[in-house]
Amino acid sequence: MAREYAVLDVIGELRRTHAAGDVGVELEGSEVILGGWVHRRRDHGGVIFVDLRDREGLVQVVFRPDASPEAHERAGELRHEYVILVRGVVMRRSEDTINPKMPTGEVEVEVTELRLLNRATPPPFPIEETVEADEQTRLRFRLHDLRRPPLQRALRLRHRLYQSVRRSLSDLDFIEIETPMLTKSTPEGARDFLVPSRLQPGEFYALPQSPQIMKQMLMIAGFDRYYQIVRCFRDEDQRADRQLEFTQIDLEMAFVGIEDVLTVLEEVTARGCREVADIELPRPFTRIAYADAMARYGSDRPDTRIQLELVNLTDVFRESGFRAFRAAVDDGGIVKCLPIHDAQKLSRGDVDRLESFVKKELGARGLAWIRVTEDGEWRSPIVKFFSEDEKAKVQKLTEARPGSLIFFQADKSAKVNGVLSRLRTDLGERLGRIDGREWDVLFVVDFPLFERDGDEKLTYTHQPFVAPVDEDVELLETDPEKVRGTHYDVVINGVELGSGSLRNHRSDVQRRIFEILGYSKQDTEACFGFLLNALDAGAPPHGGFAFGYDRFAMLLAGLDSLRDVIAFPKTQRGQDLLMDTPAPVEKEQLEALHLRVRLPRREDPSGE
Repeated sequence: MAREYAVLDVIGELRRTHAAGDVGVELEGSEVILGGWVHRRRDHGGVIFVDLRDREGLVQVVFRPDASPEAHERAGELRHEYVILVRGVVMRRSEDTINPKMPTGEVEVEVTELRLLNRATPPPFPIEETVEADEQTRLRFRLHDLRRPPLQRALRLRHRLYQSVRRSLSDLDFIEIETPMLTKSTPEGARDFLVPSRLQPGEFYALPQSPQIMKQMLMIAGFDRYYQIVRCFRDEDQRADRQLEFTQIDLEMAFVGIEDVLTVLEEVTARGCREVADIELPRPFTRIAYADAMARYGSDRPDTRIQLELVNLTDVFRESGFRAFRAAVDDGGIVKCLPIHDAQKLSRGDVDRLESFVKKELGARGLAWIRVTEDGEWRSPIVKFFSEDEKAKVQKLTEARPGSLIFFQADKSAKVNGVLSRLRTDLGERLGRIDGREWDVLFVVDFPLFERDGDEKLTYTHQPFVAPVDEDVELLETDPEKVRGTHYDVVINGVELGSGSLRNHRSDVQRRIFEILGYSKQDTEACFGFLLNALDAGAPPHGGFAFGYDRFAMLLAGLDSLRDVIAFPKTQRGQDLLMDTPAPVEKEQLEALHLRVRLPRREDPSGE
């Protein structure tokens, strides 16, 4: 039996002459051909009105029986999201029918010819500015979501940012070069995505976490200035500001110092903001040392518009009789506090909710606090444990006064700073403690080269290829923890936009760093021998940077999630709900790769 197909019009000789959103009064009396989707359809007593939508916007098209009986009759079949082409004449609307909410609201197109190109299933949610659908539904029906104005705007902004970055770096004499997607697995911090080799059984490629080593190779090869807008991959847990695959603006420069790289970063960042979002960033960018940022804000990516700062009280409680604070200091930890003055808006109930939040969400042991009443009395469950001397020192350092509320943390440095910096941001925004600047741009500099992995061995603060500050090189032999790195970050409004450093161009320095990190000579050669050989081939001093492109676009679009500036993002569980991936593959594919899948054993719910 022959299959029956619905009869639809092909495009034929019709070709679009204008975009829907570009039809204005200047085209009055002109014939136009438009194509797009049926956004709305209204039947008003024989006259049918359709809002036709394409990427440039909406325009009203009108089907009247006397203008084209055939087109009018067929318009009765139209439903939401049907794909159509129309030919018609642009007409000025009467004064009482002008729609000031539409850029094209002064005109309409009287249709003389209609072609139905495709029918469509009903959309799962309205194709409107805002929808009530949850994110899972929006990701599952991503094609419909991408038709909505917010996603259309975000991806067009992303496109403009691409062009701005390319113009900026081309003007600065950078060369765009592609690097491989199938690379060698090297320990760079996050977990690699591995790709099995069919031609070399039992061996694997890795998808790049960044083009770091390859761009260093390009500097050694003499290309002097390289850039690439590149896809990178990290098999790590998802967050609102992180995806399994992401886009990076990657660059590297030879024969440079820190100032040369920062000059380029400032120009590219400021120009992108100006050209893409009409934002003029304050220049020169403010610089803050890592140690200063951690001391004052508890974060290496602070939003300094928030007028709250942390205070270190470790020395105050070093010999304290208050066991909880003294024990933290004796264990190598710190005591810090977040003083908030004029905090009358925060009730005891608010404090209890904050304590619950830092325990359940941030993993803190608790949240100690002191409130200074209007008559100057200190109220808190912990005040009785303070000596008069400790109380006087706390008051002096925090400038506590009537109306002040002070939050304390005593633990390992990372935990204390993590909890208090989060409270600083949340309460600063909630209480309106922001200085009024729209944009806060920082270069964070002078990071330590190494940090402790808990109480265990030293690890790198950012990556193992960061060069030490010249005057600290000798400390690699005597006191590695005091070595400063040539690392730098760009932070805008508390969002780390990207980071970079000068690289080790001497193989002896790079080998010593690998040794400090615990690599044996054998492991060093196996993982990085090709890089060390390249450095020995004659490597110039070089350094670079990587912008998080998705974050940059998110920031300029004024959005809170990377998923809103990526066409086809993954969920927090790393799934693409539109494509239904990841998914199993055929047994034959696994056999060709010499692989066998062993799934984790599921526990028997019966306990047997």
